[in-house]
Amino acid sequence: MERLYEMVKEHPFFQGLSRKEGMEFLSLCKEITFTESDLLFQANEQRKGILLLLSGVAEVFVGPAESREVLEILKPGELIGLSSIAELFLEQKQNFEYRVGVIATEDGECLIIPNHAIKERLHDSNFHHYLFTQLAIRLREVYSTIAEQVSISRKGNKNGALIRRVQELMSKKLVSVEYNDSISTAAKKMTENNTSSVLVLEEKKFLGIITERDFVSRVISEQKSGNLHAAEIMTVNPVTISKYAYCYEALSVFILQGVKHLPVIENDEVVGIITLSDVLRQNKDNMMRTIKTIESATLSTLPAIRTAIYEVVDALLQDDVPIFKVLGSVTKLYDRLVKRCIDMAIEKISKRDNLLPPSAFCFYQMGSAGRAEQFLITDQDHFLVYEASTSEADDYFSKLGEEIVHLLEEAGFARCLGDMMASNPDWRGSLDTWMGRVRTWSVKATNQNMLLAQNFFSFRFLYGDERLNVTFEERLNEEVEQTKILLYRLHEIEKSIPSLDHPIRALFKLDRKQLDIKKEILFPYHHCLQILSLEYGIISGTPFERIDRLVEKNAFNPNFGKDIKSAASEVIRVYVKQRWRQHKNKEELTSILHFSHLSTKEKEELILSVKILREIQTLVKAHFAV
Repeated sequence: MERLYEMVKEHPFFQGLSRKEGMEFLSLCKEITFTESDLLFQANEQRKGILLLLSGVAEVFVGPAESREVLEILKPGELIGLSSIAELFLEQKQNFEYRVGVIATEDGECLIIPNHAIKERLHDSNFHHYLFTQLAIRLREVYSTIAEQVSISRKGNKNGALIRRVQELMSKKLVSVEYNDSISTAAKKMTENNTSSVLVLEEKKFLGIITERDFVSRVISEQKSGNLHAAEIMTVNPVTISKYAYCYEALSVFILQGVKHLPVIENDEVVGIITLSDVLRQNKDNMMRTIKTIESATLSTLPAIRTAIYEVVDALLQDDVPIFKVLGSVTKLYDRLVKRCIDMAIEKISKRDNLLPPSAFCFYQMGSAGRAEQFLITDQDHFLVYEASTSEADDYFSKLGEEIVHLLEEAGFARCLGDMMASNPDWRGSLDTWMGRVRTWSVKATNQNMLLAQNFFSFRFLYGDERLNVTFEERLNEEVEQTKILLYRLHEIEKSIPSLDHPIRALFKLDRKQLDIKKEILFPYHHCLQILSLEYGIISGTPFERIDRLVEKNAFNPNFGKDIKSAASEVIRVYVKQRWRQHKNKEELTSILHFSHLSTKEKEELILSVKILREIQTLVKAHFAV
């Protein structure tokens, strides 16, 4: 009781009470300790009081546990179950059905304050004022949440199909052939049914798919006869999708896998087929044109591609597709655009100078493109690696670097102000040259060199020789292993993520009303993840790929890995949402986030997300503590 009293005596529920009165009031209450995932209130459960959260974190949710929708995040000092206070004033008790539940997301403890104890304190004007102020605040937030959900619902109904299920758009009419039928039979069935694909079966068992592309690449281009069996030209074990998947997931598969037909599976059986056209037909025709035209781009059509990709981004964001599905799909489009620019650069040098690449080489993206988080075309960040330094190789890759930069500029990618591009001799070179640079950064560990290293180690392999890429990463790993001082210096220059660990309703009382979400949260998060990854021998990869690898290496437990992904997704969602709004409104692009521009739910989720991301910094600090 003494310990409990010390914990709660400053809370408004207990203010104005003497120590004796406070202890007497506490005696009417009940203390409960709970662990993560414990239900504090169940839906459809009669409330007999309210909970005062003393420690830990809880979520108010609706829906079944496996797919619950979180309505509110509660922290120490906050009240749970205020709606039950209505019972105090109803002459006739009503069997009210509570639709929401409350679940613990961290270990903690709470105090159950029964309704009869609350009723005894209603004569206190200060207590009365506090209680009804809290009820008014909660009512306002409920209306705000309802308005927000209605807005989202209307927007979804208006904008379309990406948040609908695959089963709503798929074709249930299946055109199929047996595996030993001739390809002439397959072609005839496709023509008769006006479809661009046919399924291949063996006694009703699904074996593969034949598409128009298969006919072009495996029959016409190789001048084969029409007497081949379907099994000889089909795509075996094609990519499939569940009928319960969302259409944005199907779109992501289409873009990431480079396919245009997805057999729809239920209980290991094909129940339908959905095509890229089915999904895009429900949205904007320009999305279809974008995917079709990137790979055939010319110098004159390059500038138009940015506009088309932006329309894809806008459609995905308007349909509230999860942010990393958006970034994954758009990254694939940007990757195709950059690869096309590299192909065009090689073609131009070949025609102009009659030169081909003298050795294997690799092209790498850095920065937001390297992290697969680019949604707006920004400046260029990339470098070239080739096998060995010879006068012939140095001359060729100098020309290639210049051409790539020029073509990317034509496509809308501005030149990097820091000149971190393959056109700069410092950002291209042989394997030995690159190992020497990394060694120099370690030996001369100036702040400037550390900034170069930070950008460099965000790289992602995009184009070139796979074997050379493997060698490059293996040698980089050896360099990092031999020069641990590099990681210590990277840790030393890292800025701390600010603490926003306050109850959300006190946020407006803080001196701080804004933060730079890119510089103060995202950059420190990415750099800490980068440092920890390098320490565990993870040289490259997107942030989520690094997190998965760190879980594999037991640097994180699986639950913490999921929490980090969820937290990073929320912060990046807020960042992308703001930048995209600024872009559409033709405003100056800034990463300064004003708290007043966020909804209550967004503020709460941001505070919790920042807290989780700070835990990575705590891990890194502990790891490098001397």
